[in-house]
Amino acid sequence: MSNQQWTKELQDFHEELEAVNLGPLWASISAFNSVEPIAKPVPYLWKRELIDDKLDKAKTLLEVGVGSAERRAVFLINPGMKDLKPYGWGGTTQTLYAAVQAVNPGELAPPHRHTSAALRFVMKGRGGYGTVDGERITFEPGDYLITPDWSWHEHINEGEEPVIWMDCLDTPFIMAMNVSFTEFYPERRQPLTVPDDFSSRRYQGGMVRPVSDRQPKNIALGRYRWDLTKKALDGLSEFDPDPVEGYAVEYINPSTGRDADGRLGAWMQKLPPKFHGRAHRHVHTNVYHVYQGRGYTVMNGVRFDWSAGDFFAVPSWTWHEHVNLSDIQDAYLFSTNDIPMMEAFHFERQADYLENDGHQEVVDAFQPIMP
Repeated sequence: MSNQQWTKELQDFHEELEAVNLGPLWASISAFNSVEPIAKPVPYLWKRELIDDKLDKAKTLLEVGVGSAERRAVFLINPGMKDLKPYGWGGTTQTLYAAVQAVNPGELAPPHRHTSAALRFVMKGRGGYGTVDGERITFEPGDYLITPDWSWHEHINEGEEPVIWMDCLDTPFIMAMNVSFTEFYPERRQPLTVPDDFSSRRYQGGMVRPVSDRQPKNIALGRYRWDLTKKALDGLSEFDPDPVEGYAVEYINPSTGRDADGRLGAWMQKLPPKFHGRAHRHVHTNVYHVYQGRGYTVMNGVRFDWSAGDFFAVPSWTWHEHVNLSDIQDAYLFSTNDIPMMEAFHFERQADYLENDGHQEVVDAFQPIMP
């Protein structure tokens, strides 16, 4: 029975229940038990030019580590999350927070730790490094870095240019679960307890692990180098691409074989020239960063054009397909996801788009905000 069919007496009774903090299941059961997920976030895209413009302004207004700010980061708020306070819970999707962070030469973002899990993808700049639980980890553009939950971490730039990276945390999930804890390190720097780049130097052998890591470690490997990731993708490129994802690899913890960063998953994928993937949808959500290339993604019939430096969000249960517009160049998409959380609760499902040889009809084009 729809709301329009309730009698006047029942409608009055619904209001009577609401006034005393009770509710009528018969009037809301269809919303509570939806036939399929109804995502709060919406498909959306943020242009590099807009983010750069706002981040440049933040660089002039804030200094990091000297009392002005702990971190200089501009995060991506999904329009569907904006009603949540404060600032949409930082929600790029309902579970994932994504941001672009900049550390200028000479700055130190001081150490802290929190219940949110965090990961980084280095976009540009050299001379920066992070310290995670006593290990100094250097990095370069294209590297993937992990900061598992409740790990002490800080960021330092000893180079001559700004260092910029993508952050992804499970902040909206932590906010929804009301389990946010943060602790600030009592000193300006945390002490180093192992040699620099200790974990990545231990794992130079590729798909072999030190025997001491047979027992799982939370941070077996803190840095995943771009040159090795690209080599893995080039190896896959000797074969036919996956019809949906092209060539894709996921970052894993080598001591467990599972996702590198606890509750957060991350992929790097290569779309070869002229690639047009088939559409599918899944319960887990994704936030994509276009590392290299130019193309578009169709989400629920809307075309979202992207180029290097852009970000876009794919909400839960959204039809989507990726296209590389170049005839000669590969496109590289780094993405984060909440697959580990969805699988832990047995929520994950996927479906292939079966009509029109797997391709959606494009009915509209997204118009991004520009500076």
